[in-house]
Amino acid sequence: MKNHLRTFTLLAAMTALFLGVGYVVGGSMGMIIAFVLAAAMNLVSYWNADKIVLAMYRATEVDAGHPEPLVRNYVADVLALAARANMPAPKVYVIDQDQPNAFATGRDPAHAAVAATRGLLGMLDRREIRGVMAHELAHVKHRDTLTMTITATIAGAIGMLANFAFLFGGRDEEGRPTGIVGMLVMMIVAPMAAAVVQMAISRGREYEADREGAELSGDPQALASALQKIDAYARGGYFNPDAERNPATAHMFIINPLAGRGTDNLFSTHPSTENRVRALLGMSGRERVAAAPRATAVPRTETRRIGPWS
Repeated sequence: MKNHLRTFTLLAAMTALFLGVGYVVGGSMGMIIAFVLAAAMNLVSYWNADKIVLAMYRATEVDAGHPEPLVRNYVADVLALAARANMPAPKVYVIDQDQPNAFATGRDPAHAAVAATRGLLGMLDRREIRGVMAHELAHVKHRDTLTMTITATIAGAIGMLANFAFLFGGRDEEGRPTGIVGMLVMMIVAPMAAAVVQMAISRGREYEADREGAELSGDPQALASALQKIDAYARGGYFNPDAERNPATAHMFIINPLAGRGTDNLFSTHPSTENRVRALLGMSGRERVAAAPRATAVPRTETRRIGPWS
């Protein structure tokens, strides 16, 4: 409940910031236009965000009849976890990327999808994969996927409005120009503030999904181990080119796919992996954090190529 209240408060703050920028751009009418624009953008995101992001990563839908055993196990575990959580079965996808990672998308549990990279299926063991997918299903159950889509949309719109104000000038309630200094401040500060709020929401939802995912899978140690491995590989040279080209989607993944990032600070989309692992091991009664595996533990030449992507 505490985390949900915090998320709601941060969303309200981001919406207020968006309306404030609209007011600076055009007074009361600007604020109304900003509200209508936000509603329209969120409506488009609500219906189409999942299709857009799955197409962006060229994800391929798979099912229980897939010829590759690793994929069949992956699908079976997702369906079993969804049933345990009393959720509709999501669509299941595989992304043809070496970097081990995963994300969930969809506007609600009845229209959800989970996606894992080929690297995740080839480099993690089945317990760890199950832990990762339990984490993603926790996001789906609490509609975090929709929340993060909305925050990303509003953050982008704030930046767009701020740039618009800088180019065309802002007006106060009496129609007087706000001045170049005010425009510069807004152009820099407003998008930065929106990004900070967006990332704070993302970090809070990751901690909550870790906790609920560990409870759903019944194996917090497996999720902790998976997080360490994914983080080590991402930092060790297993890049995700699609994520690098679309950094605005980084918050969707279980571990930041952008190489060398992900520390626990104002400008990170994810909490530090060490903090997440410590919290998970605390759930299992263990206090000591195991050392992260070396990124070279599974050389590229030994990464299994599965499915129709061979």
